[in-house]
This record gives sequence, C-alpha cells and structure tokens, in this order.
Amino acid sequence: MDIVKHPESRQLVRTVKASAYVFEDQNSKCLMSYVEQIAPSEASVLIVGETGTGKELVARKIHALSNRKNKPFVAVNCGALSDTLAETELFGHEKGAFTGAISHQIGWFEAAHGGTIFLDEIGDLSPSIQVKLLRILQENEVVRVGSRQTKKIDVRVIAATNIRLEEAVYAGNFREDLYFRLKVASLHVLPLRLRTGDILPLAQHFIYDYSQSLNKKPPNLSEEAQQLLVDYHWPGNIRELENAIHHALLICKNGVIQSYDFQLSGFKHKLLTSEYDFSIYRNSNQTLKQLLFSWFEQGIEDLNEQLEAEITGAAYEYCHHNQLHTAKLLGISRNIIRARLIKHGLLSPNIRI
Repeated sequence: MDIVKHPESRQLVRTVKASAYVFEDQNSKCLMSYVEQIAPSEASVLIVGETGTGKELVARKIHALSNRKNKPFVAVNCGALSDTLAETELFGHEKGAFTGAISHQIGWFEAAHGGTIFLDEIGDLSPSIQVKLLRILQENEVVRVGSRQTKKIDVRVIAATNIRLEEAVYAGNFREDLYFRLKVASLHVLPLRLRTGDILPLAQHFIYDYSQSLNKKPPNLSEEAQQLLVDYHWPGNIRELENAIHHALLICKNGVIQSYDFQLSGFKHKLLTSEYDFSIYRNSNQTLKQLLFSWFEQGIEDLNEQLEAEITGAAYEYCHHNQLHTAKLLGISRNIIRARLIKHGLLSPNIRI
C-alpha cells in the first residue's frame, strides 16, 4: 500500500493499488455498470456496505472514470477524527487560530481541490461538523478555523458508511438535509458472502500479490481449499480474505495451499442450534421451492418453527446482530424479534441490547 503526505501536514493518507480491482461476480458487474453510468457526472455519491467490502475501491473507481481522474483523490476516515480535530483537519486553520497553531494549514477539502474527496464512515461526524459540511456542498466554499474569509473549492464528494443512515436520521444523529445532499447517487456494495463469484479471483489476486512481496513462486489452491473459500461466510469480507491468504502463503508446503492452511475461526459457526444443518443449501443454486422440497423430503417436524428460526437467524446476522434493524427488516416489533431470538437460542434472556 502506497503512502502520500497531506500537504503542509504530517498526517498520512492511504492510496490503493489499481490492481486490487476485482469484480467478477455478476452482482459486482452490475454494480460496476452503474458506476460507469454515474462516474462522469458531478453528483455526490453515497456508498453503503459492511466494513471491508471495498467501498474505497469503488470510490476510487468512480474517480478514475470521471473527468477529475488526473486531479487529487483524498481519502479521509471520519471515524478517526475527534470532534476537536475534525474541523481543522477537514477545513484547515490559520496561524494562531488556537494553541499550537504555529502556521497555517490547508484542510482535506482544499487539498482535494479539482478532484474528489472520499469521506469514509460519514455517520461518525458530529452534528456541528455536519452543518459545516452541508454548507460546503451548498456553497462550494470553506472557511478555515480562525479565519473569516471564504475560499472557493471545486470538489466532488463521495461518502461511505457501514450503517443505515436513514436510521441515524430517524434517531436524530444525522441531518436529513445532509443525507439527501450526499445521496444524489447511491449504491450498495454487497458483502463478500453475497458475491461468491469474486472470492476465488480475489484469492488469486492476493496470492500473486503476496508471492511477489515474499519473492516466491505463487502456490496453487487445492480443490478443497477453493471449496472452503467459497463456502465460508466471510464476516470480515475482503480484508479477512486477504489476511487468510497471507497466512496460508506463509505456512503452505510443496507449492500448494491446503484447506487447513487458512485460519478461519468462524468456519464451523452455525446460526441455529438445531439438529438440522441447512447450511449446505445456502450457497447452492437451488430456488426457494427446491430448497423447501429438500426439507419436505427430510420429514422435518415443526417446519414452520424451523423456517421462522432460519429466517430470524439469517436476518439477525445480516443486520450485524442489531435487534432494532432486524425487527425493521422483517417488519415486526423489537419485542417480537427479541422473543424469537431467545426462543431459537440466538440470544440469552439476560442480554439486553
């Protein structure tokens, strides 16, 4: 990963190698088709997706396909900025603006002038910073801390979040007007478990990349290892896959990566504490009707209860174990979802979240 310095600052900004772009799954190809449509515009973009799914890669792809491609791309992790630090980092400050401000410093927005600024974890910004960000989007100008002069900027904003901003708006933690300003165009980067066609191409990419850095011949993936990678649910998404490949490269023997060379602690995790193992059907190409036929053939007792357990467990996992989000996803109350989670052994009765 390359590193570049922020102008007039000692802080560091990440840049990602273009070779990391791997979008082979059909869902990913549809996403890229949409990216190609919106990239040439000047519209603000909101990218939603779980941590580690490649939201920054998508943002860089939008920038690379835009008319701003030869201008700066600045990536800022809003979650790493404290309330006191966020304003000066984003908008800059003048000499003497506060104790320790021994010289003026431009902010990230000025550094991105003419190009694109990527605001990762946008939902972590405080309400006061949200107000200033809204003004930037409306007026295309910034005011440094300690200054009364505005500075015109030309910046395209791409924001990303791993939470449902609609929920944050409803809870009063995120401004509704800013939300709609950011969401001129929006897209959802699916978790790796829902785009399995990307898994093996990504694995091969990381094998080649790390083999180059280790100065060794790229090993092959055994059939068992390939099946393991495809079947695994990847709660850590692409980052977890990258780490798993890196570890396997370090310990594999005879130029072949075996399934036991990976450290996948959650591989045998099951959503349900049931004697019936439904996981063999989850990654198949069967239709829902075929899946039900398979269950009918097993002669499962209390099928409705099993279906309720499976749906509840899957929704709970999809919502990252957030009861409120799970309840809204299924269209039921939080009390009902809590009762179902307890009934099916997915939540301790003593835990309240």
